[in-house]
Amino acid sequence: MSQPGTDRIVAQIFIAGTPEAVWREITKTDEAQGCFFNAWLNANRLAPGEKMAMRDRSGNYTSVVGTILEYDEPRRFSHTFRFTRYEDGECVVTYDLEPTEGGVMFTLTVDGAPAGSRTEKDMRGGAKFITQSLKRIVEQGSISPLWKLGYRLMEAAAPFITPKRCKTENWPLD
Repeated sequence: MSQPGTDRIVAQIFIAGTPEAVWREITKTDEAQGCFFNAWLNANRLAPGEKMAMRDRSGNYTSVVGTILEYDEPRRFSHTFRFTRYEDGECVVTYDLEPTEGGVMFTLTVDGAPAGSRTEKDMRGGAKFITQSLKRIVEQGSISPLWKLGYRLMEAAAPFITPKRCKTENWPLD
């Protein structure tokens, strides 16, 4: 699904855990997702065609919006992806889980990130962080203490550093 002028971003990691545990971490809506910068997944339903958003704990700010393309538990979750803080076009993010001996091979693929955009830059760096954090959460039960502190600081600073365009009122699910 790569588009001309864009590169595919792929991050892959082995996770010593069950497909169900990995799936829960990437699709849970009842608590923050530590591997996704402590954002909360919001959707009316997790099903193809439904809108989704990643929001902060307060629900005041939305960092990512998209539409669910595939939801094949516990094998594949795919959705369009757009950072609300940038004017960049959307891309497609796909999470594939492949059961293997002793765990799961997890692959995060980004297709169609606009070449040279801030989205492409952030997704290149973010893909590695997401996969490594997901591995730590599933295998050890939590993110690193340093990231916990970082998340608290980001949360406290959000009202002062988050652009107004990211306010949730600008990004409804309906």
